[in-house]
Amino acid sequence: MTSLPHGGETFTIVVPEWFWVVYHIVVAIFIAIDLFVAQRKPHEPSIKESLMWVMIWVSVGVGFGILVFYYFGIEPGLLYITAYVVEYSLSMDNLFVFAAIFTYFAVPFAYQHKTLYIGIISAIFMRAAFIFAGLKLLEMFHWMIFVFGAVLMYSGYKLASGAEEKVEPSRNPVVRAARRVLPITQDYVGNRFIVKNQGKWMFTPLIVALVAIETTDVLFAFDSVPAVIAITGNFFIAYTSNISAILGLRSLYFLLAAVMFRLKYLSKGLAIVLIYLGLKMIASGFGFTIPGWLSMIIVFLLLGLSVLISILLREKE
Repeated sequence: MTSLPHGGETFTIVVPEWFWVVYHIVVAIFIAIDLFVAQRKPHEPSIKESLMWVMIWVSVGVGFGILVFYYFGIEPGLLYITAYVVEYSLSMDNLFVFAAIFTYFAVPFAYQHKTLYIGIISAIFMRAAFIFAGLKLLEMFHWMIFVFGAVLMYSGYKLASGAEEKVEPSRNPVVRAARRVLPITQDYVGNRFIVKNQGKWMFTPLIVALVAIETTDVLFAFDSVPAVIAITGNFFIAYTSNISAILGLRSLYFLLAAVMFRLKYLSKGLAIVLIYLGLKMIASGFGFTIPGWLSMIIVFLLLGLSVLISILLREKE
């Protein structure tokens, strides 16, 4: 598989079919285990349980990165890890938007798990389609590199100004349409999306919360997909790093909710990373490239400093 000459690093790797199969089998097994454990009885995950699953999903993501290093070399491995860390960090900030949606719809904590998981699984297919479409656009139209670079820089500006954190589900046109069209019950019925009420099938308010999560994730993709494409133009690396990162969101969400801990300045660091990736992408359109190893160091330093400042200032406060 050959990458494209644009903002992301260019290299050629041949990915055997069995590698794709193994990746998806491993992912499917862990998803099935996670769902089985959670659905035996809807409950509020403890800190210990959430931390365990965060460690499991991070291990799966990083472990696959080690395989990429071993089979394809240092450069693809570095790009995978960089893309994984950027996507995981972006997703972490987006989790608080999901929290705002659940708060708005007053979704009981024990019922949020199923809603989040369905949203995350559907996001896998959306991200794959978005990444494929983005790479195809860059292949067909070179000037799209400047469009993607501008999108990243604008996303960084919005994130720095706090605009990304504001969410109003009541103004979401898809949510408003769902409320007008679908027959919806007044109250939640466990973690079910559809129930039979007096002989008539009706949706519960949980379906509206799911619609809000789904449409919001589409908006998130406009930030994360250009970001991963700015790091690498190889579909295999872009896809697997993106999917590996978003698979652990459910457990990370409940861990953050359980410990009530927010990295206050992470969003500022992410904003600078997005602006940097946007500039890197635009510069590559003029023939200026930054080595993958140097780009990874810059990204890690920016994110690491934002995390360190968040922890230090939080302790001081």
